[in-house]
Amino acid sequence: MRRQDLIPIAKRLRKNATEAEKHLWYILRSKSMGVKFRRQAVIGRYVVDFVCFEKRLIIEVDGGQHCQNSKDIIRDQWLKSQGYDVMRFWNNEVLENLDGVFEVLEARLNSPSPSLPTLRGGGY
Repeated sequence: MRRQDLIPIAKRLRKNATEAEKHLWYILRSKSMGVKFRRQAVIGRYVVDFVCFEKRLIIEVDGGQHCQNSKDIIRDQWLKSQGYDVMRFWNNEVLENLDGVFEVLEARLNSPSPSLPTLRGGGY
């Protein structure tokens, strides 16, 4: 898919965010994170949930349909080949433990290492 074909999809996804995405966006857009995030951004042929271009960090918030999804693995490999670090959180992690998610993100943003584990044990 071409970038111009993905832009309407990204706009629709921004309008129809999941509850977990709304909760995380509330945290990410605050100045307390110290960096700027964009939501539903187009990178290559993909639309990512959240991205910080400055830190080359992508955050995905997933439901159960993403568990062991081979398309996600291919997508993450491509994004990593472009220099991005991809962190994934389950919807219920964001909804039930937003403080814990914030702590993991804060540690990643303040660390020189791009490979800190996520709450679900490093399942990038």
